[in-house]
Amino acid sequence: MDDSGGTEPELRSDWAELNHECLINILARLTLEDRWTGPMFVCKSWLQVSKDPSLNSVFDLEARFDSVPDSSRWWTPEFERRIDAMLRSVVDWSDGSLTEIRVRHCSDRSLLFAAERCPNLHILTIKSCPNVTDECIARIASGCPKLREVDVSYCYEISHKSLALIGNNCPNLKILKRNLMNWLDPSQHTGIVPNEYLDACPQDGDSEAAAIGKCMPHLLHLELCFSKLTANGLVLISQGCPNLEYLDLSGCANVTSRDIASASSNLKSLKNIKKPNFYIPRSVFHTERYGHWRLYDERFQTDVFRI
Repeated sequence: MDDSGGTEPELRSDWAELNHECLINILARLTLEDRWTGPMFVCKSWLQVSKDPSLNSVFDLEARFDSVPDSSRWWTPEFERRIDAMLRSVVDWSDGSLTEIRVRHCSDRSLLFAAERCPNLHILTIKSCPNVTDECIARIASGCPKLREVDVSYCYEISHKSLALIGNNCPNLKILKRNLMNWLDPSQHTGIVPNEYLDACPQDGDSEAAAIGKCMPHLLHLELCFSKLTANGLVLISQGCPNLEYLDLSGCANVTSRDIASASSNLKSLKNIKKPNFYIPRSVFHTERYGHWRLYDERFQTDVFRI
């Protein structure tokens, strides 16, 4: 109260009265997740500003996925529908300005929508998407020719056909990540990834290698962890991708040190190569079934231990 006994006017802030430019400046400082869990629900004006194309040129949830342990819930249809709904919304709000998509567990439903509306897409990272298919990637390849980086790791419905289409339609492609789950010792995925999906691990490593070598001549960075390619596939890559600077072959059990040395001798720009770790846990070979001598015989007659 003041000296005359009156009441001072209350100090209050009406956040809804902030102009558009000021709100853009504020919301641009927040992550995508932060905007979706807070400001969008303040009032209608904040919701409308959240839909501004300048705030929706990047859809990146990868940091969020990396920050928490893997969950079996991520592999459910309900979770996939939520991710699809978010991605479709951002694609719509971007008004064609979307340049990066970094997400997991989306499906054809949202990516087909992106393929039609994101001609300026430069980066597509869609790890662990069991319902993304060759048909969808074909549409992406034709609708998003500016792609420079693609990550289709752990997407088992995508085949060598998709890799060839991406390579043929996206001449600026410099980075490809096509990692598979650890099929040598899948115990780390047990209880999280559905067993039937683990069993669906792609077998055509050399077909994928052939597509990469034939259709991606400007590739600089290539990841093929746990690929089932052989020495033949590795040679095709080394011949077709002469500018490679980084090559990750971790877990590639069907190539030997000799194969790698021979193939990499053609890669004059190679700066970093990750070679397979040839140790395979005894549990993989089910010692209780085969017994000691059967185990010994199988371990040293597979390509994994070929010298």
